[in-house]
Amino acid sequence: MDNSQQEPLFVTRPSLPPLDEFVESLARIWESGVITNNGPFHKEFERVLAEYLGVKHLSLFANGTLALMTALQALRITGEVITTPFSFVATTHSLWWNNIRPVFVDVEPVHYNLDPSLVEAAITPQTTAIMPVHVYGNPCRVDEFKRIADTYNIKLIYDAAHAFGVKVNGNSLLTWGDVSVLSFHATKAFNTIEGGAIICHDAQTKERIDLLKNFGFVDETIVIEPGINAKMNEIQASYGLLQLKYIDQNIENRRNIANEYRKRLRGIKGIRIFEDIAGVNHSYTYFPVFIDEHMFGKSREDVYMRLRQNNIYSRRYFYPLISRFPSYSGLPSARLGNLPVAEQIAEEVLCLPIYSGLDPAEVGRICNIILEA
Repeated sequence: MDNSQQEPLFVTRPSLPPLDEFVESLARIWESGVITNNGPFHKEFERVLAEYLGVKHLSLFANGTLALMTALQALRITGEVITTPFSFVATTHSLWWNNIRPVFVDVEPVHYNLDPSLVEAAITPQTTAIMPVHVYGNPCRVDEFKRIADTYNIKLIYDAAHAFGVKVNGNSLLTWGDVSVLSFHATKAFNTIEGGAIICHDAQTKERIDLLKNFGFVDETIVIEPGINAKMNEIQASYGLLQLKYIDQNIENRRNIANEYRKRLRGIKGIRIFEDIAGVNHSYTYFPVFIDEHMFGKSREDVYMRLRQNNIYSRRYFYPLISRFPSYSGLPSARLGNLPVAEQIAEEVLCLPIYSGLDPAEVGRICNIILEA
């Protein structure tokens, strides 16, 4: 078959609940006339999701970026926050929108999460928090970050956008830090079309978060602080409740796809892949490979274009580094050469298609095109 005639494969394809079930939920919403403002589906989804994730306090949001922005407000973060350059731009944008100065620190060379040893050296009197990212859902070195945060009396905010349902030794990864922030964007393993959540550890913090996401309203006539409108609506919440019924099977399907990639690419000179980490239940949101041009014989860009020519749309998550964007490139911590590990992997990373309905035969085709390069 001519390549141009083949159905395109994208880096992800959102899982969708059965349409008939969603229509039933919509009928209930139409009957109630309640479409937002902490309606019955919202309350039920918040309760059931917290139970599924194994956390005590969870607040739903319209999207993950608003959740990040609100988390910083809720913890009254100011000054400087140490974070990673190797993430999606929303991580750092949330700081900028709160008038907080990002300080970039390099990533560690194993799973490409923020390097705690370098974080400690970057702390100044202006540092009020650390914002690591569980990149690709691989857990950060949470024990070390906790020690640093406790030692210097600063807050610890985890961007857990990739880490839905991830557990370490049977316990939710989301229980670490002062708060963790999830994304339920359509590109994630679990989606509510758009959406997100903040996980915190006490009722008082949740109450403040819930006030901030609803304009600061205490009741009909009292506004105690300048909040924003970041609420999840009833349609998203009803959709999310349905998604929870199928998420375990979706993650299992993703695991099988990841293992098929590993079987075909493991041991290929010049290609690095992630293996599962002992004691960790992964969610397989992404399947990144890292291509060493000198060892493989072709660059990441060569492989990326070869796949595109075959109607396969991989993504270079995360390239370029956040520190290379004009908004941030002038920061002292963003200078070229300051972030050598991140700078290298940004030139090597390629996320391959992975989603619940991906045909294993297509995985084989993708791998063959890579190897033929």
